[in-house]
Amino acid sequence: MNRQNNQQHEVIVSGIHLELTPSLKTFVREKSERLFRHEERIMRLRVELECDAKEAVGTRFKAKGHVVIQGPDMNAMVEADECHKAVALLVDKLDRMLSRRAQIYRARRHNLVPSEMESALPKVM
Repeated sequence: MNRQNNQQHEVIVSGIHLELTPSLKTFVREKSERLFRHEERIMRLRVELECDAKEAVGTRFKAKGHVVIQGPDMNAMVEADECHKAVALLVDKLDRMLSRRAQIYRARRHNLVPSEMESALPKVM
């Protein structure tokens, strides 16, 4: 399924003990566009932002990301002292996870193990 560049991707943003402002939603959508540029097979991205006032200042804001993609889904969580910083760290972490996943799939596709090559060859009688 090819998507046009102007088509909106499915990004779900939710807040737990946190009021989501329109600017915060826009910030999450803008940052997450980087993920959709690198991997076009992402079906859905869900971001949960949580604020816990009882936690220490450095870990007060948590951002959780759930990427629904062909194959196993990907989950990540980061903690930060500020909500926008947590979103930026989350997107960086998901981006690294997606690039590592792509490298693994590329390596599997181009480097067949000898036992896999034997099973891939037709049997001659």
